[in-house]
Amino acid sequence: MTSSESLLPGTRRALLHRIATAQTEGRTPSLVAAVQRAGRIAWSGARSCVRDHAPDDDTQYRIGSLTKTFTAVLVLRLRDEGLLGLDDPLEKHLPGTGVGEATVFQLLGHSAGLAAETPAPWWERTPGRIRPELSDVLGGQPLVHPAGHGHHYSNPGYTLLGALVEKLRGDSWAEVLRREILDPLGMDRTTVQPQAPHADGWAVHPWADVMLPEPVEDLGLMAPAGQLWSTTTDLLRFALFLARGDDRVLSASSVEQMRTPAAPLETVDQDGNYGLGLQAVRQEGRTLLGHTGSLPGFLAALWFSVEDDVAAVVLSNATSGPAIATVAADLVRIVAEAEPRIPEPWRPLPEVDQELLALTGPWYWGTRAHTLTLRADRGVELRPLQGGPGRGARFRAAADGTWTGLDGYYAGETLRVVRADDGTVDHLDLGSFAFTREPYDPAAAVPGGVDEGGWRGLAT
Repeated sequence: MTSSESLLPGTRRALLHRIATAQTEGRTPSLVAAVQRAGRIAWSGARSCVRDHAPDDDTQYRIGSLTKTFTAVLVLRLRDEGLLGLDDPLEKHLPGTGVGEATVFQLLGHSAGLAAETPAPWWERTPGRIRPELSDVLGGQPLVHPAGHGHHYSNPGYTLLGALVEKLRGDSWAEVLRREILDPLGMDRTTVQPQAPHADGWAVHPWADVMLPEPVEDLGLMAPAGQLWSTTTDLLRFALFLARGDDRVLSASSVEQMRTPAAPLETVDQDGNYGLGLQAVRQEGRTLLGHTGSLPGFLAALWFSVEDDVAAVVLSNATSGPAIATVAADLVRIVAEAEPRIPEPWRPLPEVDQELLALTGPWYWGTRAHTLTLRADRGVELRPLQGGPGRGARFRAAADGTWTGLDGYYAGETLRVVRADDGTVDHLDLGSFAFTREPYDPAAAVPGGVDEGGWRGLAT
Protein backbone atom coordinates (compact mmCIF):
# COMPACT_ATOMS: atom_id res chain seq x y z
CA MET A 1 0.00 0.00 0.00
CA THR A 2 1.26 3.45 -0.80
CA SER A 3 -0.15 6.91 -1.36
CA SER A 4 1.61 9.97 -2.63
CA GLU A 5 1.22 13.62 -3.48
CA SER A 6 3.53 15.70 -5.64
CA LEU A 7 6.67 13.53 -5.54
CA LEU A 8 8.16 12.24 -8.77
CA PRO A 9 7.60 8.55 -9.64
CA GLY A 10 11.28 7.74 -9.19
CA THR A 11 11.30 9.28 -5.72
CA ARG A 12 8.18 7.37 -4.71
CA ARG A 13 9.71 4.14 -5.98
CA ALA A 14 12.89 4.74 -3.97
CA LEU A 15 10.91 5.45 -0.80
CA LEU A 16 8.80 2.31 -1.19
CA HIS A 17 11.89 0.23 -1.91
CA ARG A 18 13.57 1.52 1.24
CA ILE A 19 10.74 0.60 3.59
CA ALA A 20 10.12 -2.72 1.82
CA THR A 21 13.77 -3.62 2.32
CA ALA A 22 13.58 -2.54 5.97
CA GLN A 23 10.50 -4.67 6.65
CA THR A 24 11.96 -7.73 4.93
CA GLU A 25 15.51 -7.55 6.24
CA GLY A 26 14.42 -6.30 9.66
CA ARG A 27 11.86 -9.11 9.93
CA THR A 28 9.16 -6.94 11.45
CA PRO A 29 5.46 -7.87 11.25
CA SER A 30 4.60 -4.46 9.85
CA LEU A 31 6.16 -1.11 9.11
CA VAL A 32 4.47 2.17 8.24
CA ALA A 33 6.20 5.38 7.12
CA ALA A 34 5.42 8.83 5.81
CA VAL A 35 7.31 11.85 4.50
CA GLN A 36 6.38 15.51 4.79
CA ARG A 37 7.75 18.25 2.56
CA ALA A 38 7.10 21.98 2.89
CA GLY A 39 4.49 21.32 5.56
CA ARG A 40 2.43 18.83 3.49
CA ILE A 41 2.41 15.04 3.60
CA ALA A 42 4.03 14.10 0.31
CA TRP A 43 4.18 10.30 0.61
CA SER A 44 3.10 7.42 2.84
CA GLY A 45 3.67 3.72 2.56
CA ALA A 46 3.46 0.49 4.52
CA ARG A 47 4.46 -3.16 4.44
CA SER A 48 2.94 -6.06 6.36
CA CYS A 49 3.46 -9.77 6.83
CA VAL A 50 -0.32 -10.22 6.50
CA ARG A 51 -1.34 -10.34 2.85
CA ASP A 52 -3.71 -7.54 1.77
CA HIS A 53 -3.82 -6.13 5.30
CA ALA A 54 -1.22 -3.39 5.62
CA PRO A 55 -1.49 -0.60 8.22
CA ASP A 56 -2.11 2.96 7.10
CA ASP A 57 -1.47 6.50 8.30
CA ASP A 58 -4.31 6.22 10.83
CA THR A 59 -2.95 3.06 12.52
CA GLN A 60 -1.55 3.67 15.99
CA TYR A 61 1.82 2.34 17.10
CA ARG A 62 3.49 2.85 20.44
CA ILE A 63 6.19 5.51 20.10
CA GLY A 64 8.25 4.96 23.26
CA SER A 65 10.75 7.69 24.03
CA LEU A 66 9.34 10.02 21.40
CA THR A 67 7.01 10.78 24.31
CA LYS A 68 9.90 12.62 25.97
CA THR A 69 9.78 15.38 23.37
CA PHE A 70 6.14 16.06 24.26
CA THR A 71 7.07 16.25 27.95
CA ALA A 72 9.88 18.66 27.15
CA VAL A 73 7.44 20.96 25.32
CA LEU A 74 5.24 21.06 28.42
CA VAL A 75 8.23 22.06 30.56
CA LEU A 76 9.26 24.81 28.13
CA ARG A 77 5.70 26.16 28.30
CA LEU A 78 6.06 26.44 32.08
CA ARG A 79 9.32 28.32 31.59
CA ASP A 80 7.77 30.70 29.06
CA GLU A 81 4.97 31.46 31.51
CA GLY A 82 7.48 32.32 34.25
CA LEU A 83 6.50 29.39 36.48
CA LEU A 84 10.03 28.02 36.55
CA GLY A 85 13.54 28.74 35.33
CA LEU A 86 15.56 26.17 33.40
CA ASP A 87 18.43 26.72 35.83
CA ASP A 88 16.20 26.04 38.83
CA PRO A 89 17.20 22.99 40.85
CA LEU A 90 14.40 20.46 40.62
CA GLU A 91 14.29 20.40 44.43
CA LYS A 92 13.02 23.99 44.37
CA HIS A 93 9.73 22.73 42.93
CA LEU A 94 9.78 19.04 43.93
CA PRO A 95 11.55 18.83 47.30
CA GLY A 96 12.60 15.46 48.64
CA THR A 97 13.46 13.71 45.39
CA GLY A 98 17.10 13.17 46.39
CA VAL A 99 18.56 14.46 43.11
CA GLY A 100 20.49 17.26 44.79
CA GLU A 101 21.20 20.34 42.69
CA ALA A 102 20.27 18.75 39.36
CA THR A 103 18.51 21.43 37.32
CA VAL A 104 15.51 21.40 35.04
CA PHE A 105 17.84 22.16 32.11
CA GLN A 106 20.04 19.17 32.95
CA LEU A 107 17.04 16.86 33.22
CA LEU A 108 15.77 18.00 29.82
CA GLY A 109 19.15 17.36 28.19
CA HIS A 110 20.03 14.16 30.10
CA SER A 111 23.03 15.68 31.85
CA ALA A 112 21.64 15.55 35.41
CA GLY A 113 23.61 12.39 36.23
CA LEU A 114 20.57 10.21 36.94
CA ALA A 115 20.52 6.46 36.37
CA ALA A 116 19.41 5.30 32.94
CA GLU A 117 16.66 3.02 34.27
CA THR A 118 14.55 2.34 37.35
CA PRO A 119 15.39 -0.32 39.93
CA ALA A 120 14.28 -3.84 38.96
CA PRO A 121 11.97 -5.24 37.73
CA TRP A 122 12.23 -4.11 34.09
CA TRP A 123 9.89 -1.14 34.01
CA GLU A 124 8.87 -1.43 30.35
CA ARG A 125 7.39 -4.92 30.85
CA THR A 126 5.81 -4.45 34.28
CA PRO A 127 2.76 -2.45 35.37
CA GLY A 128 3.34 1.07 36.64
CA ARG A 129 1.24 0.42 39.75
CA ILE A 130 4.18 -1.43 41.32
CA ARG A 131 6.03 1.92 41.34
CA PRO A 132 3.45 4.23 42.95
CA GLU A 133 5.93 6.80 44.31
CA LEU A 134 8.85 8.73 42.81
CA SER A 135 11.13 6.95 45.28
CA ASP A 136 10.14 3.66 43.61
CA VAL A 137 11.26 5.06 40.25
CA LEU A 138 14.50 6.62 41.49
CA GLY A 139 15.70 4.01 43.98
CA GLY A 140 18.02 4.66 46.88
CA GLN A 141 20.83 6.16 44.78
CA PRO A 142 19.28 8.09 41.89
CA LEU A 143 22.55 9.77 40.84
CA VAL A 144 25.22 7.70 39.10
CA HIS A 145 27.25 10.66 37.78
CA PRO A 146 27.88 14.22 39.00
CA ALA A 147 25.20 16.55 37.69
CA GLY A 148 26.26 18.57 34.66
CA HIS A 149 29.36 16.52 33.83
CA GLY A 150 28.11 14.97 30.61
CA HIS A 151 25.27 13.30 28.77
CA HIS A 152 23.81 10.14 30.31
CA TYR A 153 20.38 9.18 29.02
CA SER A 154 17.86 8.80 31.82
CA ASN A 155 14.30 7.52 31.67
CA PRO A 156 13.63 8.33 35.35
CA GLY A 157 14.74 11.90 34.61
CA TYR A 158 11.69 12.38 32.42
CA THR A 159 9.45 10.86 35.09
CA LEU A 160 10.64 13.71 37.31
CA LEU A 161 9.83 16.24 34.59
CA GLY A 162 6.35 14.77 34.23
CA ALA A 163 5.88 15.06 38.00
CA LEU A 164 7.07 18.67 37.77
CA VAL A 165 4.40 19.40 35.14
CA GLU A 166 1.74 17.85 37.36
CA LYS A 167 2.89 19.81 40.41
CA LEU A 168 2.87 23.22 38.70
CA ARG A 169 -0.29 22.62 36.65
CA GLY A 170 -2.29 20.89 39.37
CA ASP A 171 -3.49 18.27 36.90
CA SER A 172 -2.35 14.93 35.50
CA TRP A 173 0.44 14.80 32.93
CA ALA A 174 -1.94 13.12 30.47
CA GLU A 175 -4.59 15.82 30.82
CA VAL A 176 -2.09 18.67 30.53
CA LEU A 177 -0.62 17.00 27.44
CA ARG A 178 -4.01 16.70 25.78
CA ARG A 179 -5.07 20.25 26.64
CA GLU A 180 -1.80 22.06 25.84
CA ILE A 181 -0.33 20.12 22.89
CA LEU A 182 -2.55 17.48 21.34
CA ASP A 183 -5.77 19.47 21.03
CA PRO A 184 -4.18 22.69 19.70
CA LEU A 185 -2.16 20.78 17.09
CA GLY A 186 -5.09 18.59 16.04
CA MET A 187 -3.34 15.38 17.13
CA ASP A 188 -6.51 13.45 17.99
CA ARG A 189 -4.91 10.08 17.18
CA THR A 190 -2.17 10.49 19.78
CA THR A 191 -3.30 8.91 23.05
CA VAL A 192 -2.05 7.53 26.34
CA GLN A 193 -3.88 4.23 25.82
CA PRO A 194 -4.25 2.48 22.43
CA GLN A 195 -7.33 3.23 20.36
CA ALA A 196 -8.36 1.16 17.35
CA PRO A 197 -7.07 0.78 14.76
CA HIS A 198 -3.73 0.01 16.37
CA ALA A 199 -0.90 -2.45 15.84
CA ASP A 200 -0.10 -5.25 18.28
CA GLY A 201 3.43 -5.51 19.59
CA TRP A 202 5.54 -8.57 18.76
CA ALA A 203 8.95 -10.02 19.53
CA VAL A 204 10.53 -11.83 16.57
CA HIS A 205 12.88 -14.70 17.41
CA PRO A 206 16.45 -13.76 16.46
CA TRP A 207 17.23 -17.14 14.85
CA ALA A 208 13.86 -18.29 13.51
CA ASP A 209 10.93 -16.72 11.68
CA VAL A 210 8.50 -17.04 14.60
CA MET A 211 6.87 -14.40 16.81
CA LEU A 212 5.84 -13.88 20.42
CA PRO A 213 3.27 -11.33 21.66
CA GLU A 214 4.70 -8.59 23.89
CA PRO A 215 2.78 -7.33 26.94
CA VAL A 216 1.24 -3.86 26.85
CA GLU A 217 1.62 -2.17 30.21
CA ASP A 218 0.39 1.14 31.59
CA LEU A 219 3.65 2.71 32.71
CA GLY A 220 2.19 4.79 35.54
CA LEU A 221 4.68 7.39 36.76
CA MET A 222 7.00 6.46 33.89
CA ALA A 223 4.41 7.56 31.30
CA PRO A 224 6.13 10.93 30.53
CA ALA A 225 9.18 8.93 29.41
CA GLY A 226 7.49 6.55 26.97
CA GLN A 227 3.75 5.93 27.21
CA LEU A 228 2.24 7.43 24.05
CA TRP A 229 0.63 5.83 21.00
CA SER A 230 0.46 7.77 17.74
CA THR A 231 0.22 7.64 13.95
CA THR A 232 2.42 8.85 11.13
CA THR A 233 -0.04 11.65 10.33
CA ASP A 234 -0.08 12.99 13.88
CA LEU A 235 3.69 12.74 14.26
CA LEU A 236 4.27 14.70 11.06
CA ARG A 237 2.04 17.44 12.49
CA PHE A 238 4.28 17.39 15.55
CA ALA A 239 7.41 17.52 13.37
CA LEU A 240 6.11 20.62 11.59
CA PHE A 241 5.52 22.27 14.97
CA LEU A 242 9.05 21.38 16.11
CA ALA A 243 10.49 22.90 12.95
CA ARG A 244 8.45 26.13 12.88
CA GLY A 245 6.83 26.63 16.26
CA ASP A 246 3.18 27.43 16.89
CA ASP A 247 2.21 30.25 19.24
CA ARG A 248 -0.76 28.21 20.50
CA VAL A 249 1.75 25.77 21.97
CA LEU A 250 5.32 27.13 21.91
CA SER A 251 6.94 30.00 20.05
CA ALA A 252 9.41 29.55 17.21
CA SER A 253 12.23 30.87 19.43
CA SER A 254 11.44 28.34 22.17
CA VAL A 255 11.37 25.36 19.81
CA GLU A 256 14.64 26.65 18.37
CA GLN A 257 16.05 26.49 21.90
CA MET A 258 14.86 22.89 22.14
CA ARG A 259 16.85 22.13 18.99
CA THR A 260 20.02 23.81 20.35
CA PRO A 261 22.62 21.31 21.65
CA ALA A 262 22.64 21.03 25.44
CA ALA A 263 25.11 18.15 25.81
CA PRO A 264 27.23 16.00 23.47
CA LEU A 265 26.07 12.43 23.00
CA GLU A 266 27.93 9.97 25.17
CA THR A 267 29.02 7.50 22.46
CA VAL A 268 31.99 8.28 20.27
CA ASP A 269 30.44 6.69 17.17
CA GLN A 270 27.57 9.20 17.04
CA ASP A 271 28.07 12.59 15.43
CA GLY A 272 25.45 14.58 17.24
CA ASN A 273 24.08 16.22 20.34
CA TYR A 274 21.02 16.25 22.54
CA GLY A 275 19.03 19.44 22.94
CA LEU A 276 16.07 19.89 25.28
CA GLY A 277 14.02 16.78 24.58
CA LEU A 278 15.35 16.52 21.03
CA GLN A 279 18.15 14.51 19.48
CA ALA A 280 20.34 16.11 16.81
CA VAL A 281 22.51 13.95 14.56
CA ARG A 282 24.71 14.66 11.56
CA GLN A 283 24.42 12.26 8.64
CA GLU A 284 26.08 12.83 5.27
CA GLY A 285 26.36 16.57 5.90
CA ARG A 286 22.73 16.93 6.95
CA THR A 287 21.49 17.86 10.44
CA LEU A 288 18.53 15.74 11.50
CA LEU A 289 16.48 16.61 14.55
CA GLY A 290 13.84 14.54 16.29
CA HIS A 291 13.76 11.49 18.50
CA THR A 292 13.69 7.73 18.41
CA GLY A 293 11.66 5.43 20.61
CA SER A 294 11.30 1.81 21.61
CA LEU A 295 9.23 -0.27 23.96
CA PRO A 296 8.80 -4.05 23.92
CA GLY A 297 6.97 -4.75 20.68
CA PHE A 298 7.50 -1.35 19.05
CA LEU A 299 10.10 0.90 17.39
CA ALA A 300 9.64 4.50 16.27
CA ALA A 301 11.69 7.27 14.69
CA LEU A 302 10.97 10.85 13.70
CA TRP A 303 13.57 12.99 11.93
CA PHE A 304 13.25 16.39 10.29
CA SER A 305 15.67 18.63 8.46
CA VAL A 306 14.96 22.34 8.87
CA GLU A 307 17.26 23.23 5.98
CA ASP A 308 15.59 20.80 3.56
CA ASP A 309 12.08 21.33 5.01
CA VAL A 310 11.58 17.56 4.97
CA ALA A 311 10.42 15.26 7.78
CA ALA A 312 9.98 11.49 7.98
CA VAL A 313 8.33 9.12 10.44
CA VAL A 314 8.79 5.34 10.57
CA LEU A 315 6.89 3.05 12.96
CA SER A 316 7.08 -0.73 13.35
CA ASN A 317 5.70 -3.37 15.71
CA ALA A 318 8.76 -5.42 16.59
CA THR A 319 10.93 -5.31 19.70
CA SER A 320 14.06 -5.30 17.52
CA GLY A 321 15.01 -5.81 13.91
CA PRO A 322 14.74 -2.88 11.53
CA ALA A 323 17.26 -0.06 12.01
CA ILE A 324 14.40 2.35 12.42
CA ALA A 325 16.44 5.54 12.90
CA THR A 326 18.50 4.80 9.79
CA VAL A 327 15.38 4.11 7.73
CA ALA A 328 13.79 7.43 8.73
CA ALA A 329 17.05 9.26 7.98
CA ASP A 330 17.21 7.58 4.59
CA LEU A 331 13.69 8.71 3.73
CA VAL A 332 14.64 12.32 4.45
CA ARG A 333 17.80 11.93 2.37
CA ILE A 334 16.02 10.33 -0.60
CA VAL A 335 13.57 13.21 -0.92
CA ALA A 336 16.08 15.96 -0.17
CA GLU A 337 18.58 14.67 -2.74
CA ALA A 338 16.16 13.57 -5.46
CA GLU A 339 13.99 16.67 -5.25
CA PRO A 340 15.97 19.40 -3.49
CA ARG A 341 14.14 22.28 -1.94
CA ILE A 342 13.46 25.15 -4.34
CA PRO A 343 14.71 28.32 -2.66
CA GLU A 344 12.43 31.27 -2.12
CA PRO A 345 12.88 34.09 -4.65
CA TRP A 346 15.38 36.74 -3.64
CA ARG A 347 13.69 39.96 -2.65
CA PRO A 348 15.22 43.24 -1.47
CA LEU A 349 14.52 44.51 2.03
CA PRO A 350 11.29 46.50 2.34
CA GLU A 351 13.19 49.52 3.64
CA VAL A 352 16.76 50.71 4.05
CA ASP A 353 18.40 51.64 7.34
CA GLN A 354 21.37 53.69 6.20
CA GLU A 355 23.13 53.40 9.54
CA LEU A 356 22.99 49.61 9.46
CA LEU A 357 23.87 49.53 5.78
CA ALA A 358 27.05 51.48 6.53
CA LEU A 359 28.20 48.68 8.84
CA THR A 360 28.11 45.99 6.16
CA GLY A 361 31.14 44.80 4.21
CA PRO A 362 34.66 43.78 5.23
CA TRP A 363 35.96 43.91 8.80
CA TYR A 364 39.26 42.62 10.15
CA TRP A 365 40.02 40.77 13.35
CA GLY A 366 43.72 41.47 13.38
CA THR A 367 44.67 40.35 9.87
CA ARG A 368 41.78 37.93 9.39
CA ALA A 369 39.19 39.22 6.94
CA HIS A 370 35.48 38.86 7.70
CA THR A 371 32.31 40.16 6.10
CA LEU A 372 29.31 41.57 7.90
CA THR A 373 25.96 41.17 6.13
CA LEU A 374 22.56 42.53 7.07
CA ARG A 375 19.56 40.23 7.57
CA ALA A 376 15.92 41.06 7.00
CA ASP A 377 15.13 41.02 10.75
CA ARG A 378 17.80 43.69 11.47
CA GLY A 379 20.13 40.95 12.63
CA VAL A 380 23.59 40.58 11.13
CA GLU A 381 25.86 37.73 10.08
CA LEU A 382 29.63 37.73 10.47
CA ARG A 383 31.59 35.20 8.40
CA PRO A 384 35.25 34.63 7.50
CA LEU A 385 35.81 36.11 4.04
CA GLN A 386 37.56 33.06 2.61
CA GLY A 387 34.95 30.58 3.82
CA GLY A 388 35.78 27.25 5.35
CA PRO A 389 36.19 26.78 9.12
CA GLY A 390 36.29 29.93 11.15
CA ARG A 391 34.54 31.88 13.84
CA GLY A 392 31.40 33.02 12.10
CA ALA A 393 27.94 33.45 13.55
CA ARG A 394 24.49 34.89 13.14
CA PHE A 395 23.45 37.64 15.52
CA ARG A 396 20.01 38.75 16.69
CA ALA A 397 19.34 42.47 17.14
CA ALA A 398 18.62 43.71 20.66
CA ALA A 399 16.62 46.77 21.65
CA ASP A 400 19.73 48.57 22.95
CA GLY A 401 21.43 48.57 19.54
CA THR A 402 23.66 45.56 20.19
CA TRP A 403 23.44 42.04 18.75
CA THR A 404 23.52 38.65 20.47
CA GLY A 405 25.26 35.63 18.91
CA LEU A 406 22.96 32.76 17.95
CA ASP A 407 25.39 29.98 17.04
CA GLY A 408 28.96 28.80 16.80
CA TYR A 409 31.82 30.18 18.87
CA TYR A 410 30.00 33.46 19.49
CA ALA A 411 26.68 31.99 20.68
CA GLY A 412 25.41 34.23 23.49
CA GLU A 413 28.20 36.78 23.00
CA THR A 414 27.48 40.48 22.45
CA LEU A 415 28.44 42.37 19.30
CA ARG A 416 28.38 46.15 19.65
CA VAL A 417 29.47 49.22 17.75
CA VAL A 418 32.18 51.34 19.41
CA ARG A 419 32.19 54.96 18.29
CA ALA A 420 34.89 57.63 18.41
CA ASP A 421 34.35 60.95 20.17
CA ASP A 422 33.00 62.49 16.96
CA GLY A 423 30.34 59.77 16.63
CA THR A 424 31.93 57.88 13.76
CA VAL A 425 32.34 54.12 13.98
CA ASP A 426 35.74 53.22 15.43
CA HIS A 427 35.44 49.43 15.54
CA LEU A 428 33.14 46.53 16.36
CA ASP A 429 33.58 44.87 19.75
CA LEU A 430 32.76 41.17 19.89
CA GLY A 431 33.47 39.60 23.25
CA SER A 432 36.44 42.03 23.64
CA PHE A 433 37.78 41.28 20.12
CA ALA A 434 38.13 44.44 18.03
CA PHE A 435 37.06 44.25 14.38
CA THR A 436 38.37 47.19 12.35
CA ARG A 437 37.82 48.40 8.79
CA GLU A 438 41.49 47.85 7.91
CA PRO A 439 43.92 45.23 9.22
CA TYR A 440 45.18 46.75 12.50
CA ASP A 441 43.75 50.12 11.50
CA PRO A 442 46.05 52.80 13.02
CA ALA A 443 43.07 55.19 13.25
CA ALA A 444 41.08 52.80 15.45
CA ALA A 445 41.38 52.00 19.14
CA VAL A 446 43.08 48.63 18.64
CA PRO A 447 43.91 46.94 21.98
CA GLY A 448 47.68 47.00 22.44
CA GLY A 449 48.06 49.79 19.88
CA VAL A 450 49.52 49.69 16.37
CA ASP A 451 53.24 50.14 15.68
CA GLU A 452 53.83 53.69 14.48
CA GLY A 453 56.14 52.49 11.71
CA GLY A 454 53.23 50.78 10.00
CA TRP A 455 53.45 47.87 7.60
CA ARG A 456 56.93 47.15 6.17
CA GLY A 457 58.80 44.85 3.87
CA LEU A 458 61.71 42.54 4.54
CA ALA A 459 64.34 45.14 3.58
CA THR A 460 62.99 47.80 5.90
